[in-house]
Amino acid sequence: MNNAPPQKGSGTSGLPYQSAHQELHYINRSGWLRAAVLGANDGIVSVSSLVVGVAAADPSPSSVLIAGFAGLAAGAMSMAAGEYVSVSSQSDIEQADIARERQSIIDTPKAEEAELVSIFESRGLSSSTAALVARELTQKDALGAHVREELGLSEVHTANPLQAAMASGLTFCVAAALPVTAAVLAPAGQIIPAVVVTTLIALAGLGALGAHAGAAPKLPATLRVLFWGAAAMAITAGVGHLFGVSV
Repeated sequence: MNNAPPQKGSGTSGLPYQSAHQELHYINRSGWLRAAVLGANDGIVSVSSLVVGVAAADPSPSSVLIAGFAGLAAGAMSMAAGEYVSVSSQSDIEQADIARERQSIIDTPKAEEAELVSIFESRGLSSSTAALVARELTQKDALGAHVREELGLSEVHTANPLQAAMASGLTFCVAAALPVTAAVLAPAGQIIPAVVVTTLIALAGLGALGAHAGAAPKLPATLRVLFWGAAAMAITAGVGHLFGVSV
């Protein structure tokens, strides 16, 4: 039994509410965690694949290091900019939908309340109960109710472009530094094995860490990241070896 006092918060439109039971959930991490895992995975896979592909075509240390550092710098900026632009587009769509709902509530309040009733009925509530719930939610916070029930949005799922860009760009840099460092420290002629081993270890750690941060099963996440990372390196190395060109 949870004997903690009710927790205060705020609804979608800023009105306060109280929760009698506060549970620990990890869904509120989904936005930045997705961007962080994407950035780290792309940093490891793309830069290590680039290094392996270049080393397969031209194993000279200078060529490999130039490619590695160039891939790190360009990839980090690309990931951060890409995340910011894409998540900003998502945020623009969300805000436009919310604005349309706000205006519809002003223009046709009865029709909007009836829409809530139909939503609750489709989820299994009886007509009378659905009407009661819709009426009480509308009286308390009509916009918040429509944003949650009709649009499926909440504070947890609201797009945050700056957060996504920072998480993705930073984790790309940190992750991409691992294969580049392995290439720098590797003995002559051993760049590819060193980068491959380092990358596989890093990918396994990333899969497990990402699953741990989201309280998800670690083994499936680790195997998934390992498989696709190894496949990307193998294909890139094959292309570099086959054509003798940097890819």
